[in-house]
Amino acid sequence: MAERDLLGEISALDETLRGIEQVLDIKKMQSEVERLENEAATPDLWNDPENAQRVTSALSRVQGTLNKVRQLRGRVTDLPVMIELANAESNISAQSDVIKELDSLSSAINDLEVQTLLSGEYDHRDALITIRSEAGGVDAADWAEMVSRMFFRYCERHSYGVNVLETSYAEEAGIKSTTFKVSGAYAYGTLSVEQGTHRLVRISPFDSQNRRHTSFAGVEVVPVVEQSDHIEIDEKDIRVDVYRSSGPGGQGVNTTDSAVRITHIPTGIVVSCQNERSQIQNRATAMAVLQSKLLERRNQEERAKIDALRGDSSGSWGTQIRSYVLHPYQMVKDHRTEFETGNTQAVLDGELDGFIAAGIRWRRERK
Repeated sequence: MAERDLLGEISALDETLRGIEQVLDIKKMQSEVERLENEAATPDLWNDPENAQRVTSALSRVQGTLNKVRQLRGRVTDLPVMIELANAESNISAQSDVIKELDSLSSAINDLEVQTLLSGEYDHRDALITIRSEAGGVDAADWAEMVSRMFFRYCERHSYGVNVLETSYAEEAGIKSTTFKVSGAYAYGTLSVEQGTHRLVRISPFDSQNRRHTSFAGVEVVPVVEQSDHIEIDEKDIRVDVYRSSGPGGQGVNTTDSAVRITHIPTGIVVSCQNERSQIQNRATAMAVLQSKLLERRNQEERAKIDALRGDSSGSWGTQIRSYVLHPYQMVKDHRTEFETGNTQAVLDGELDGFIAAGIRWRRERK
């Protein structure tokens, strides 16, 4: 294996980071932080809760990005010194640490570069993800559970917080559906490119004749609602049902009717929550999920009007976006971006970075 040109790689990273700093306009960001800090320090800020939430959320977001850029700049500056010290001491362990830091830094800068492409109104928010088994019977239910595990692993890799709100288990194996909240900077903007149908081709572990089966799982990603979104729900438009929480195989996990299912009658949207301790908490969480889904529905209607005006006939998010083939060969391929890999196990273990980055760039090019 050819020896790596570490200084050359550092130079390339430095150039990429400079480009990011120019796009973000660091001086302007610093001025924005100072302005927001002054607003946040106003004594009567919380007299207007809606404005207070807007100010504090914006301050947290801009300050977080600014701190991240500064930390990356410091790490890029330190790397040549680390190389010089490692070479001077002929320390193999120190040289290995330099390579690890370089690879880690390269990944972090690439993530930030992709993040600069996220400029949508809701991209900076947390995300609510719902995964449902679609066509394919028990294989589809098993596949839906595999997809949820894939996202959990991705979130774990990127230090996103995950809070499972509701899971409906299938009778034989897998899940019918699950809904979970992902918390972190730009969680919605990043994961929204995963919305659509995910297709699996494999030898079914549930088929006694070992035949190849195709199964489908649907992924829905919506932004978490904030107070400023003005999503109001009339009580007469909803039906609330309560039931006992259940676990895998239909086993009961609660002795009281604490789980809540809310149906929004005008749209037919149904949401559930069973993971909180009380019925009141589950109802509040389910209402928040319903608000997020209604917000996304409103946004889709607005996008549809714009698409109709410009004659956009491209496929919707609801189409198949990606295929995962485990037999007769190994490949995961995104049908929108053509990005693909033969390392299927790594993808199923949460290595989605290449697919997500390609998806974000693809979406940006279509705007």
